Amino acid sequence: MASLTVDFFHDVVCCWCFNISSRMRGLAAEFDLDIRHRTFVLQASRAEMASRWGMLEDARETILGHWAACRKVSDRPELVDIDAMRAAPFDYPHGMTAAQGCKAAERLGGQAAHWDMFDRLQCAHLTEARNIADPEVVLHAARELGFEAAVFAEVFEDPETLRAIETDREHARALQVRSIPTLIVCETGTRLVNGPREDLAAQLRAALRLVARKEMP
Repeated sequence: MASLTVDFFHDVVCCWCFNISSRMRGLAAEFDLDIRHRTFVLQASRAEMASRWGMLEDARETILGHWAACRKVSDRPELVDIDAMRAAPFDYPHGMTAAQGCKAAERLGGQAAHWDMFDRLQCAHLTEARNIADPEVVLHAARELGFEAAVFAEVFEDPETLRAIETDREHARALQVRSIPTLIVCETGTRLVNGPREDLAAQLRAALRLVARKEMP
């Protein structure tokens, strides 16, 4: 039985989420964590991107500035290719299409499949400078992960998949989640402060101690 359950709110386009995802993979094994993946789409369409950022080329440069900050503290900086995304021949993508891919994977294969899809699409976005707002990029990732193409495409397009994304959004609102990545220990309500792996590990140990005290007769 898992020692702790952690809600992990994230968006594929978020470089900070990239840093946290790899750290949490190692910590999940070390602490026997049950990670529940929650989509949190920052902008769901090209129109929302324009509304949030103004001119889309300006948005790209602003966001790539965030990438640079993330890369400085990343455990895998070589996988964050700022120059490739700067040169990419498409507008900086929104995160809704990728979120659909993650939720489709989850519906077909559970939380582990969601995580694998999330990481694969982050690689497509951050390392390969591919347009993850293009459904074909998501469907290609699904095939790479071993999903049967027609089955995945059907679930990807199913309105129930969009409803699952909205359910995550409602859960975020209930917990007053307003930014990502957000990690919440469900047993205690503790919000982990994002940082290096050793800092996250220390916070998890503290959460375990708190749970143990609550369980004492």
